[in-house]
Order: sequence, then C-alpha cells, then structure tokens
Amino acid sequence: MSNSVFPNDFLWGGALAANQTEGAFLEDGKGLSTVDLLPAGEKRRAYMEGHIPTLELQNDLFYPSHEAIDFYHRFREDITLFAEMGFKALRVSIAWTRIFPTGEEDEPNEQGLAFYDSLFDCLLEHKIEPVVTLAHFDVPVALVEKYGSWRNRKLVTLFEKYAKTVLTRYRDKVKYWMTFNEINMLLHLPFLGAGLIFEKGDQELQIKYQAAHHQLVASALAVKACHEIAPEAKIGCMLAAGMFYPYTSNPDDVKAALDRDRESYFFIDVQARGYYPSYARRFFEENDIQIDMQPEDQEILKANTVDYIGFSYYSSRTTSTDPEVLAKSTAGNVFHSVSNPYLKKSEWGWTIDPKGFRITANQLYDRYQLPLFVVENGLGAIDVPNKEDEIEDGYRIEYLKQHIEQMAEAIKDGVDLIGYTSWGPIDLVSASTGEMKKRYGYIYVDRDNQGNGSLERKKKKSFHWYQKVISTNGLT
Repeated sequence: MSNSVFPNDFLWGGALAANQTEGAFLEDGKGLSTVDLLPAGEKRRAYMEGHIPTLELQNDLFYPSHEAIDFYHRFREDITLFAEMGFKALRVSIAWTRIFPTGEEDEPNEQGLAFYDSLFDCLLEHKIEPVVTLAHFDVPVALVEKYGSWRNRKLVTLFEKYAKTVLTRYRDKVKYWMTFNEINMLLHLPFLGAGLIFEKGDQELQIKYQAAHHQLVASALAVKACHEIAPEAKIGCMLAAGMFYPYTSNPDDVKAALDRDRESYFFIDVQARGYYPSYARRFFEENDIQIDMQPEDQEILKANTVDYIGFSYYSSRTTSTDPEVLAKSTAGNVFHSVSNPYLKKSEWGWTIDPKGFRITANQLYDRYQLPLFVVENGLGAIDVPNKEDEIEDGYRIEYLKQHIEQMAEAIKDGVDLIGYTSWGPIDLVSASTGEMKKRYGYIYVDRDNQGNGSLERKKKKSFHWYQKVISTNGLT
C-alpha cells in the first residue's frame, strides 16, 4: 500500500443518481420531477433538448425513471455489495422533489428527509462516505409550469432554501457536497440540465445563458450555506469534462478546439474563480446576449467559490472547421465530435481515450489549482450472461484499468486527486438513452429496456477485479 501513488485516504467508490436508480417516483410524498417526464425511445432526445409537447404523463409512453432499479427499497442490499467491494465513498444525489415536492412548500417533506437519513446512515455503518449532489438533473415540474424553470430568478431563492434544508439536516453525516451535476449540460440538453422548454421564436441562446447565470448564483449561495452550516464539509462544482482536440494543426482548428473547451470551462471559471471570464463577455456581446444580473450577484459569486472540482470523464472530443470533416460526427455523443482516427469507440460511439483522461485532469488542475474529484468514469456496454449465467465483462475491466493507470500518471504529474467514483457501480437507467441494456455496473440488474425483469442483483467479473483494485489502493 505504501508504494501506491494513490494517497492512503483516496476515496475509491462508485457514483449514481437518484433519478436513474431510486424509482418510487411518487412514493412517500415525492413530487413529479422533470426527469420523470423523459420517455424511453426515439422521443427522448427531443424532450431532453427542450422540445416537449406536454408536461403531462402519457399512457402510450414508457418512463424508465418511475421504477428504475428500485434502489429506494433495495439500497441496503446494494450498499452491502458496495461494502463487499471495499468502497470508501458512494456518490449519490438527493431528489429535490422528495424534499419539496413542488419546490414551494413552507415545510419539507419529512418522509423524503427520513429516506436520505436512512441511506446515509447505512453508508456510514459500512464505513462508506456519502458524496452528495444537490441537483442531478432534477427540477420540480411544478416550477417549470409556474416559472419556466431556471429562466426565472425565483428558482435561485427556492434552490437556496432546499440547499439550506438538506445541509442542515445532514451536516453531521455528509462531508462532501456538490451543487449541480454536469452544469455545462445545460447548453446541450437544456431540459435535462435545467428544465428549460422552448417555443417557436424563442431566443434559445439568450434563455440558456440567463438560466446558467441563475444556476451559478444559486450554486454560490449553496456554497455559502455549506460553509456556514457545515464548516468542516467540502463543497464542489461538477462538469462533464473531456478536452477537445483540433482535427489538424490548422490554426483555425486549434482555435475551434479552444472555443469548445471554453464553452464548458466557462461554468467552472465562474464557480472556481468567482467572476465571468473576459472571453465570455465577448461571446455575449457578439451574440447579443443580455444577462440580467442583480447588483449583489458579482459579490455573491466572488465571495463563495468552490472547495474542489468534480468532473466526469468518458471520452475526449475532436473538432474541425472543415465542413466535410464536421459532417462525419461520432454517433451517440451529447457533445458534437468528429471521428478521431487514432481512437477506438464504444458500442454507443463514444471515443475510448485513456490518455485523454490524464490530459484533461492536468488541464483542469493547471487551470484552477484546486483539488479534483473524479466522480464519473465508466464504459456503457451490452452485457450478456454466458451459459453458466455469469457476466464476463473483460472489456469493462480493460477500459477501467487503462483509465485508472492514466489517473495514476496524473497524480505523478502533480495533480491533486481526492478520489475516484466510477459511474454506475450497479446497472442503472442510462440518462442519455433511457436504456437498461447500456450497462455500466460491476453488479448486473435483471431488467430490460421495457421494464421487464426480476430486478435480481448479480456480481459480474469486474466486481471481483475492482474489489482487488481497492484493497491494494490501486497497486493491482
């Protein structure tokens, strides 16, 4: 252990989200969340992009979040399996609508609060640190209907109330918090990321960046609340990371890659540095974007910067200014990326680039000089049991092995890493596709894309591999 490059207190574990695992979507007083409106199938992408015909549930559509993998009732069984692997941390999220079903109640829903008490207590009993995200693609539908979601300043106040409620309730149980999951996703999947719905004639870019400003102020106020309520805790931000490569050494391609990186780093620049970067101001001027700021906003952002940077990494991206090259984009990727001829791809068209993981970690640390926390990394793949009913997922082991090796190299480079919570330690509903067959877990869940199956849990080959990785602190 002493020869490992990973610190002795490194937080090995896994990450999941309430809306992709819990199910029980209206149980014990929970309100309807935006993710509860996302159907499986062909319509899902249009919904996530903000083109939603109705906020009513429809009988002819299947909504995978409604039952998901029933973590709400089975979390003790699942946490026992995580503990058997040796987890030091589990990243989870709190469903806003379990605490305030419509977002505007005077008092929180005690049944929702009690559920997370039980969840965190169970984790701590197994010596697993809860790492808690306040908003993982969850907005109360009632706030979308009444205010238009994050386009309205009212949500800043309501989110601050929610944040203070849970920070106060769990201040003795949770040491690591994050504000918004993959906050930059707002620009790409605005309904998923911020509950935004667009109508014909809307100035979508203006609406997105105004909503982004509201989320950034709300994030800063949550940081302020955490520092006051739970001063021993750490609270961070989180982005969907993965650097852009220029397709060629043409300076135009290099500049295009810089611009695409800044598109995401903008959010973290504000959360980590406390002010709007100059390149964003130019972008706003050139695109006629007028951000409505309150007089106190600049001071709120400046005084309440984050303690660490959380990030997800699945793949790098590549961009070009050549129209013919741009036409050949990778399939299945939320971030538009052209095909990189030097890299392999997953079954869903995501580039597999372990060295890009190291490069991205170095970029982030060079930029912010704050501790980093890898809170998502994994491979979505189709797992098929063999004749002995075993899941031999050597492809997943190889993917994770290569990425952990590059993470070790980043530490040798001097990057300060808090921990590594791989995405989907148990099979869950895919956020991008709503599928179950796109599996990430070390634990197989018997459920298919149509919601059929026993929900039985079963260890995969990768379960025992990751157990060994953790027990040797990354030496094996």
